[in-house]
Amino acid sequence: MTATPNADTPTEQKNQTRPKTKAGKARTGKTRTGEPATLAAAHAHAHPRPLSYSRTTATAARVLRQLGHDPRTIALLILIPCVMLFLLRYVFDGSPRVFDSIGASLLGIFPLITMFLVTSIATLRERTSGTLERLLSMPLGKGDLIAGYALAFGTLAIIQSALATGLAVWFLDLDVTGSPWLLLIVALLDALLGTALGLFVSAFAASEYQAVQFMPAVIFPQLLLCGLFTPRPDMHPALEAVSDVLPMSYAVDGMNEVLLHTDMTADFVRDIAIVAGCALLVLTLGAATLRRRTT
Repeated sequence: MTATPNADTPTEQKNQTRPKTKAGKARTGKTRTGEPATLAAAHAHAHPRPLSYSRTTATAARVLRQLGHDPRTIALLILIPCVMLFLLRYVFDGSPRVFDSIGASLLGIFPLITMFLVTSIATLRERTSGTLERLLSMPLGKGDLIAGYALAFGTLAIIQSALATGLAVWFLDLDVTGSPWLLLIVALLDALLGTALGLFVSAFAASEYQAVQFMPAVIFPQLLLCGLFTPRPDMHPALEAVSDVLPMSYAVDGMNEVLLHTDMTADFVRDIAIVAGCALLVLTLGAATLRRRTT
């Protein structure tokens, strides 16, 4: 009796089943340690990567390149504060002392507002377009992303603050008792605070329209209570207590210290330390609340 041509010996059957077993293991996505790939990804997500200088600077360079292709955003960031200061100076053309009293404060407020708007909208646009999700699927942590954004917009904040301070002091004749360099420091910290606030609130907006809607909720109360329109001690005690916890109040106080004193005072150091601390705190919160996509 002859054997059928397709019959296999037991040894051949074992050899045929071995590749199938390996392929089956490969399909389950096991790592070298035997841990499923999905569990490994979840473990990596639960333990955030430490900040990396190379990843942070690469993120900042990418953001700056993108902004370089958007001249309207560059104009909003750099020119609008200068234009507003220029208009304000000639609104009070017959009362230069009024410009001297509020010009220094607005020198810090204008950069904060513009950086808040641009940063919140730019970050939200990257999330809604899917860019943020693609970036976070790479070896890039949330801390690297937030630090890169802060570095990129901080670079623009330096240019913005330098131009606005130079325009106010040397062209518009803003009369300050202290050093203009101290004005520049406060203006720069205010711009960084605006960047941090913009990154933070972008996590709670689902559209660019909603991002703009956060401005009345986040910026306007600080603008009213910061001491720009009336000294904070003259406010109702409840409002004064609220103003004591708002970072813009200390930005205005810092500008007023430069306006009135020739040297750096202890109050000035306290004010800029509070503004810088608030910026770092909000950046940390922004990294913690950053979402990959808009739901």
